[in-house]
Amino acid sequence: MPRMPRILYVTDLAYEARGRRYCDEDIFLTSRLREDFDLALCDPRDAAALMDAFDAVVVRNSGPVLTHQDAYDDFRERARASGTRVYNPLSGRADMAGKQYLLDLSAAGYPVIPTVDSAADLHRLPPTDRYVVKPKQGADSMGLEIVTGDRVRALVTGDVLVQPCVDFAYEVSFYFVDHDYQYALYAPRPDRRWELEPYEPTDGDLAFARRFIDWNALDHGIQRVDACRAPGGELLLVELEDLNPYLSLDALDDDGRDAFVTAMKASLHRFLSRA
Repeated sequence: MPRMPRILYVTDLAYEARGRRYCDEDIFLTSRLREDFDLALCDPRDAAALMDAFDAVVVRNSGPVLTHQDAYDDFRERARASGTRVYNPLSGRADMAGKQYLLDLSAAGYPVIPTVDSAADLHRLPPTDRYVVKPKQGADSMGLEIVTGDRVRALVTGDVLVQPCVDFAYEVSFYFVDHDYQYALYAPRPDRRWELEPYEPTDGDLAFARRFIDWNALDHGIQRVDACRAPGGELLLVELEDLNPYLSLDALDDDGRDAFVTAMKASLHRFLSRA
């Protein structure tokens, strides 16, 4: 019998996320992936030392990179030097590379919450009494502040992004494997971001989400497009998560979870069989 591919599955089972249990999701996913792969779990700080013994590294709920920046940088450098297959591939242009893409997309006219990174450009934002300030290298709301207009200038130091605080109707997330749409979830109560329910997207909603998936141009991997429904009814991008998006699989029914696992397995087999 031919051996199954060997996967190093990177996750921080001890990471405490507000409103979510990362460990439960990865325990479920790895229990199903073992049907197709020889699989071992490791903490993100150990990935660089262990990865050479595996056919690929799957980065899942590994927590914000800020908590282990040196280890992550070492992992990326060594993986690229050795040609290690990393899923998602390290060529992601969105959150994987920091928040610069929000500036770039905003400047290019994409439907993104207007974003600037200098006091000189604050006039480019819509008039508002409140601003969102967040680190360019942030994740999972680490370092995020909501401030008034009289404070914002003092905080714009070049390493943060500034956006108007949008009074949106709700947030919605679209989940993709490779370029294939899987499901959507939304938070009908804006003050409860992680109390998610199934969402039925319109054709326009999916066209919105696919525009960002196409822009990122990742041939393989899992991506989550986070958006908000603005006061005018349009969707605006909040974040394109292409490093280790939490999937909220607990918000799906059994059929939905099974469908996602099937899609992820097929994606990993394609990824491992590429030249």
